[in-house]
Amino acid sequence: CQPTPMLVSASLASGWIAVVDDDVSLREAISSLLRAHSLHARTFGSAEAFLPALVTGMPSCVIFDMHMPGRTGLELLQHLRANGFQIPAIIITAGANPRLREHCEAAGASAFLTKPLDTDLLLSAIEQATSSAREAI
Repeated sequence: CQPTPMLVSASLASGWIAVVDDDVSLREAISSLLRAHSLHARTFGSAEAFLPALVTGMPSCVIFDMHMPGRTGLELLQHLRANGFQIPAIIITAGANPRLREHCEAAGASAFLTKPLDTDLLLSAIEQATSSAREAI
């Protein structure tokens, strides 16, 4: 099931944050952190599980792991952009590779964070990504 390509802005989003990571414990930890800050999260174990959710509404922000089975975080970001989805995206990874960071930023990532995640940096990246998207309207 592929969502219909369209230009989507975060201001039209349905007020939830997507967390896409194949590591269930990290997915749940991020979801719990977001709930503790009164943010609604929906979690997905892969890019393939996340994409059909776009049919029901756009998230305000997407947080996804760089290295997942199937599509990587960078491939997911490129797919979203190629299909007109301008959802703010935060990529998380265990490896702090400068070239990978450059590729992700060039593809439109709002932030590139390394594991173990600093929760304050993650929350700040979410705030910055969603406020930048609101200002772009």
